Amino acid sequence: MSEHVEKVPVPLEKVRRYLEPGPIVLVSSAWEGQRNIMTMGWHTVMAFSPSLVGCIISAGNHSFEMIRRSGECIINLPTTALTDQVVGVGNSSGAEVDKFERFGLTAQAAERVSAPLIGECHAHFECRLFDDSLVERYNFFIWEVVSARAAVSPTYPQSLHYTGDGVFMVAGEIIDRRDGFLPQML
Repeated sequence: MSEHVEKVPVPLEKVRRYLEPGPIVLVSSAWEGQRNIMTMGWHTVMAFSPSLVGCIISAGNHSFEMIRRSGECIINLPTTALTDQVVGVGNSSGAEVDKFERFGLTAQAAERVSAPLIGECHAHFECRLFDDSLVERYNFFIWEVVSARAAVSPTYPQSLHYTGDGVFMVAGEIIDRRDGFLPQML
């Protein structure tokens, strides 16, 4: 049994350090001849079939209107090899620079949406807008993944997880407990 350790108050704006749900992703978009990439750290799986993913995209982000008007985007999963590009993309505006060119990323044609995928990323999830009822109030988009592709290896890539203040954690050791996993838990 684990021992109890002393706890100290956490500033409320730092709560995300403990609760960020998943890996940092690069969201690519396109609209009327423009393209962009944004770094995103807040997304959540909402359903398995259809495959639904929810995310918040700030209305102040250059990608917001492109994504809202096109009704599609690609969620690209970078690995730790792209840490500098992830930070650079997140700290620049697509209104001022072409982020594909600036950060040496390869725009490739997607299968089912018009947004470009990022060739250097480990996986790509092409998305179409499924539900926009929460966009006006919360900037919360619900996407249906209509095509998904991932590199064959590694099976569990090292991904980045943002804790705030410019600090990232790396997905760590894999713990396999499939022997004790009950299928009905799905």
